[in-house]
Amino acid sequence: MTQRTDTPPTWDERTQLATFLDYARDTARAKCEGVSAEDARKAPLPSSPLMTLCGLINHLRWVENYWFQVMFLGEEQVGPLTEATEDDPDPEMRTAADIPLPRILAEYEEQNARYRRLVSDTDLDTKAARPLGDGRHVDLRWVVLHVIEETSRHNGHLDVVRELVDGRTGV
Repeated sequence: MTQRTDTPPTWDERTQLATFLDYARDTARAKCEGVSAEDARKAPLPSSPLMTLCGLINHLRWVENYWFQVMFLGEEQVGPLTEATEDDPDPEMRTAADIPLPRILAEYEEQNARYRRLVSDTDLDTKAARPLGDGRHVDLRWVVLHVIEETSRHNGHLDVVRELVDGRTGV
């Protein structure tokens, strides 16, 4: 079972941000514990045919990649988001149907470890290499807060999907 805590070991800003980010990530993983391979691919919401447990975790993985690797570090976009179009805005959700959930979770955790080190080793005031659409460069603090917000919002979706596919609630 995933161990989660939202109480940081120290009260400095970086530790608080990192603790809440890990808490949100751990919650996403906990929502997937014990789900069958079949249920991980079920999309129970008729108006959201891509909203599966696999799709949501894969989305979180690629969202973090975008904000930390592409926007903050300035690296080139790789992976399914390079295929995004107006007609297919979330290819990371679609392609997740062909990837086993344990693999998606392992890739997500491996990536989390890299970004955990980045947040630990980089000044929170450091500006992102790439600007937002309006030309402003956010700082690492904003990126961390944004990823916390994004992950937490999708944890609500994971709650709903999990309850609808197999009745499990809580966590």
